[in-house]
Amino acid sequence: MKKLIASLAAAATFAMLASSATAQTYPDKTITMIVPFAAGGPTDTVTRLVAESMSKDLGQQVIVENVGGAGGTLGAARVAEADPDGYTLLLHHIGMATSATLYRKLAYDTLNAFDYVGLVTEVPMTIVTRKDFEPTDLKGLIDYVKANKDKVTLANAGIGAASHLCGMMFMNAIQTQFVTVPYKGTGPAMTDLLGGQVDIMCDQTTNTTKQIQGGTIKAYAVTSPARLDVLPNIPTTEEAGLPNFQVGIWHGIYAPKGTSPEVLDKLSKSLQKALKDENVIARFAELGTKPSSEADATPAALKAKLESEVARWKPVIEAAGQYAD
Repeated sequence: MKKLIASLAAAATFAMLASSATAQTYPDKTITMIVPFAAGGPTDTVTRLVAESMSKDLGQQVIVENVGGAGGTLGAARVAEADPDGYTLLLHHIGMATSATLYRKLAYDTLNAFDYVGLVTEVPMTIVTRKDFEPTDLKGLIDYVKANKDKVTLANAGIGAASHLCGMMFMNAIQTQFVTVPYKGTGPAMTDLLGGQVDIMCDQTTNTTKQIQGGTIKAYAVTSPARLDVLPNIPTTEEAGLPNFQVGIWHGIYAPKGTSPEVLDKLSKSLQKALKDENVIARFAELGTKPSSEADATPAALKAKLESEVARWKPVIEAAGQYAD
């Protein structure tokens, strides 16, 4: 028995030393950061900016791979199943929390299949319509929707997309369900909004700011607590008469469960440096958002955020009754 105990202790010590040695040399090859959505979308834009800056700090290239489909759950599943060695990461938005309720069956356990690196940013949403839509302010828009709920159309980028989630919350807030039109991505949804084929969309500033500034769509409100510097003439939902409707599409970086604390710490510190990068700050500002604070770009902060958001969105999704198989 003593020999067995000694053997187990030696094995544990060896494993700890091996893990420590691996952490000290990490990273020694390319890191893949998976975006669970198509290239060119808001989350992809955020990821590429952060990955480029982290590459410089880590001394190894952080490449971005788009694994879209099923509202982001295919890409998340890929990471959940990957080796926990720090070389396969996931940058996902609020859909990480909502998919836990939205999908009846998931290939992973949202709260137990991942380790955490940190929060990246929280992007405000905008309530927008085709440029020739009749209502002139948010109150008028709400009244119009209520009176025409059978013919007004709400575009989104597919189940689980930020625009889908914001749309559900908007309908819940005004207590009116109306026609939703899902697309296979943000690009096609915006194209049809620009072309007048659909009426309304609730999407991230990273996707709508340039269109609003160019006058090709009409904006009624931003979902942030204060007005945005890049859209100073657009009121907040609070100012526009829709109190308690503040929706931010937060993004975080995850690793497969079992990743060593030392590797997670290196990644978190690299993320914190990236979010202080002047280029990242400037580009985020152009997109109507800003980097997370150093305190939020930590494993503990992301873990707490995910847990609270799973609880927050569960009743909203259940009330809308919009589930995916």
